[in-house]
Amino acid sequence: MTRGGKRKDRDGPERRCIVTGQSQSARGLVRFVVGPDGAIVPDVAQKLPGRGIWVSADRDVLAQAMRKKAFARAARQAVTVPEGLADLVAELLCGRVLELLSLARKGGQAVAGYEKCRDLALKDEMAVLVQAYDGSERGKTKLRPPAGPESHITCLSARELGFAFARDHVIHAALRAGGLAKAVVEEAARLEGLRKEIGGYATGEDKTDA
Repeated sequence: MTRGGKRKDRDGPERRCIVTGQSQSARGLVRFVVGPDGAIVPDVAQKLPGRGIWVSADRDVLAQAMRKKAFARAARQAVTVPEGLADLVAELLCGRVLELLSLARKGGQAVAGYEKCRDLALKDEMAVLVQAYDGSERGKTKLRPPAGPESHITCLSARELGFAFARDHVIHAALRAGGLAKAVVEEAARLEGLRKEIGGYATGEDKTDA
């Protein structure tokens, strides 16, 4: 799956990253604004008033922005950067992904559990496969994502997926094609860019029925 900071699509308005200098779709970046107290505020929904400061949705790029004082230069004023900004952005993006998944579940566009995902795949109705990064690798290999570079999401934990589906934990989930699936993919791409350190994590416990 393409990381949020490396999206190459040109759909929608483009913005320039203050670190890389590259222009890309606003969906591949995180917007920040300067609050009334001079603090940098993440605007993951891209709706807050004020002049936007854009950074690629990538943990390394965001770290460079903080280290090189790029926020102050872009804002043309002294600013305060909150401690743990990358983790805060990741938390906010995670909330957006889970909210979208919950909406998809309620609208009948998303299912959870190995058997339901398998049935959706057999009917050729699976557009996106979502699997918890902390599920067992052996169990996860029993399901294949659909063809396409953005059809497999692996940046959520089993507990987080469970929250979206009103369960204790979920290892496998799948989305049918539609607007919500596209939105989930876009937000998950940004989240993945902020969660680089969890890639490849797996537990030894097999929960293929989750």
